[in-house]
Amino acid sequence: MSAPTHVNSYYADSANDKVLRPKLSGEQRFDVCVIGAGFTGISTALSLAEKGKKVVVLEGSRIGFGASGRNGGQIVNSFNRDIDYITQQYGEEIGQKMAAMAFSGQALIRQRVERYGIECDLKSGNIFAACNAKQFEGLKAKKALWEAHGHEGLTLLSATGIQDHIGTERYVGGLLDKHGGHIQPLNLVLGQARAFESLGGVIYEDSKVIRIEHGKPIKAITADGVVIANTLVVAGNAYVFGLLPDVEKKAMPCGTQVIATEPLSEALQKQLLPTDHCVEDGNYLLDYYRLSADGRLIYGGGTTYGAREPAKIEAIIGRKMLKTYPMLKDVKIDFAWTGNFLLTMMRMPQVGQIGDNLYYAQGYSGHGVTNSHLMGEILADAIEGDRSRFDVFASMPQYPFPGGRFLRVPYTAMGAMYYSLRDKLGI
Repeated sequence: MSAPTHVNSYYADSANDKVLRPKLSGEQRFDVCVIGAGFTGISTALSLAEKGKKVVVLEGSRIGFGASGRNGGQIVNSFNRDIDYITQQYGEEIGQKMAAMAFSGQALIRQRVERYGIECDLKSGNIFAACNAKQFEGLKAKKALWEAHGHEGLTLLSATGIQDHIGTERYVGGLLDKHGGHIQPLNLVLGQARAFESLGGVIYEDSKVIRIEHGKPIKAITADGVVIANTLVVAGNAYVFGLLPDVEKKAMPCGTQVIATEPLSEALQKQLLPTDHCVEDGNYLLDYYRLSADGRLIYGGGTTYGAREPAKIEAIIGRKMLKTYPMLKDVKIDFAWTGNFLLTMMRMPQVGQIGDNLYYAQGYSGHGVTNSHLMGEILADAIEGDRSRFDVFASMPQYPFPGGRFLRVPYTAMGAMYYSLRDKLGI
């Protein structure tokens, strides 16, 4: 049987570390076993290793195989639902506690990149781009909200001011966050994996967990081995199936599509994104894009509910790219790929504990780069006895999607169509 590989993407092609870790075999014992070698799992494992714990990570495929190694590579602050919504929905106390964490993920990423010398093409600055007047008013409110909670480095951009950063006339304004940014995401997770291993951590790839045996200790069982641990963390996000069925009922895998052009001339790069910030627009089904370190335009957008993989990714996303940048009509597309993220009904991370020694975190609903890093630190703290931040997330109830397993996809898709129509009408 052939060894697992990453999907064919620009990130896999430019990965710094292509070494396949061994497969788990036999029986092994650790303090903590983490299922999933994406951002959440590796962040948790690294945080625990820094605390002196003996930790193993079991990955069913390759490090960063899922959303962590396929996403748009954008460092975006806060959560899918912003601080005002959280406060309104869950109360002032939870709102304040969540606000204190809303900007921590990006800081943790930067700290680790510096501490461990991770080469992941980190660049600062992300822009929220408004497609209509309503979205621009929303960005004004976001700036006031974030500044009220101590987040600095925000600049409101007018319709003409945004053209200093983005070479298109699509937008009526924007908001620049200098504490956002972008990275090569697969290299970020691979760099942290190497840091974890340098501290004595162990990673097994091609080691899909097929069963959990609850108890003290707890067991994670693969086809060829078993890990016996004091504590287990499930961090597979959209790529874990059947291990926690009651948890999985309250989330839905969704797909997003990305393309990468051929390397562009320096003059064309300056025409597209003069300040080299990444961009996401304000639509419900948003577009997001940025320049890679070698001068490609990486452009993503759209959502397929239920993790269906659409045909003709290049055509679907290429149309979106040309709407923003018609001057790219003759540019070659070198890579096109898709990947799944996990959506929750409340659009907030799904975090909890089962029994005394199983923890899980997933469902970042499109804001996974920063939130998954933060969550790894939070899970590690909880395992070590500091539950202050973990309990904030765990206290927020999660609900199943309407319609159950079979109707959740069409119901959600209909809702998306409604909000997309509102975006087009600017209402």
